[in-house]
Amino acid sequence: MEHAVLVLNANYEPVNVTNFHRALGLMLADKALLILNGRGVIHTARAEYPIPSVIRLQQMIHAPHPHVRLTRREILRRDHYTCQYCGKQTTNLTIDHVLPRHMGGAHMWTNVVAACPSCNHRKGGLSLKESGMTLTNLPKEPPHSANYIFGHYLPENQEWTDYLQGW
Repeated sequence: MEHAVLVLNANYEPVNVTNFHRALGLMLADKALLILNGRGVIHTARAEYPIPSVIRLQQMIHAPHPHVRLTRREILRRDHYTCQYCGKQTTNLTIDHVLPRHMGGAHMWTNVVAACPSCNHRKGGLSLKESGMTLTNLPKEPPHSANYIFGHYLPENQEWTDYLQGW
């Protein structure tokens, strides 16, 4: 029973994704309302509870604007699991610093890309100019939109689409 549940603020802004147990606890404590039940019900010995897909908090909370953390998984996701040097799409990718760290390159969104092992090895510790290689796409920070941040849940939760649009 590990269904993902979209949590909306009181103004219907997406703030989080939680699991079924936490969502049901919020609903039973009257801290959240069921907005969408796309998964049926669960039966206990004494009651029947809906399995929520989307809930809305009763009280408005101050949620910081979400940002995408710089992690290997997010770099690969931003680059669509494609080598940014040769364009090969594979699951066997590494992370490459466009300007190597030993040359003063920072570990930030605009300096890291997904690269296949052969391109990463060929580039080595050289700059783009020194290696003679080019990038297919310039690296940039991914958008802070709810659609991007929570979008990787969409294949299993198509009913969330309307709630993620516009944020």
